[in-house]
Amino acid sequence: MLSTGALRAHLLAARLAGPVATSREESLRSYRLFAARDPRVLLGLDPEGGWAVRDLLALMAARCGVSADPAHVSGPDTIDPERTVAALEAFAQRLREVARSRGPVLLGTGHPDRLLGFYATLARALSAAGCVVLTPAQGWGVDVATRFGVRPHRLDYVQGVALVREPGVRPLGSATGAHTHSPLPVRIALGALAESGGPLPELVVGDHGWVCGAGQLGFEAIGLADTDDPAVFVGEAEGRVAVAVPLDDGVRSDYYRPLTRYVLDRASLSLAE
Repeated sequence: MLSTGALRAHLLAARLAGPVATSREESLRSYRLFAARDPRVLLGLDPEGGWAVRDLLALMAARCGVSADPAHVSGPDTIDPERTVAALEAFAQRLREVARSRGPVLLGTGHPDRLLGFYATLARALSAAGCVVLTPAQGWGVDVATRFGVRPHRLDYVQGVALVREPGVRPLGSATGAHTHSPLPVRIALGALAESGGPLPELVVGDHGWVCGAGQLGFEAIGLADTDDPAVFVGEAEGRVAVAVPLDDGVRSDYYRPLTRYVLDRASLSLAE
């Protein structure tokens, strides 16, 4: 068992919270793009509010602990570890509820190089608790916007976790996927479930477009988000994302293992070996 104090210390030591690698410049750029309704940072969310930059800064200060000072424009951004711990508690509560009802779940990530292990362990534990871990539309094509333009990708699942990969880069089932903010993969996955008449997820777990895209479509969604992902926190503020956990989403993958243990313990889930 990992105590709350030990988790807090780990968050700071691993720079998952406290001063993080995400820069203030990156965060402010994302807030400006979000205010301008740039789809690259909306992550599939259609905001109801006006959300000017000052509104986003106030929201991110309240939800993440970043500086609310608009004159603070450079250096590392900051996440309050207390807010991370509180959000992880809420995250675990949602997992506990879906495990008790043995509801179907869908997990997906736009950060497979960093977060695949975190989600895969959750998928394993939820499956052991009797939940159906959904894997719809495996191998289906999805066009994803990249810095090199729109490129064809394939939807794939690794250990029950959805990701996308460029065809030919890695075989289906390999652990390496592409980094993406796109909501198209979750839309395709959910659309495939609806067309097949199969069970729809009681809970969607993920990040980037997976959590915002699912929440926008009316599914209960929980996920992780960095200081330059304002859409996830706007979605939470507007009621379309159930839980947004503030943390650095780009540290070494093994640094997330203590968070996994903490969440599983709080959710009363066992690690299925």
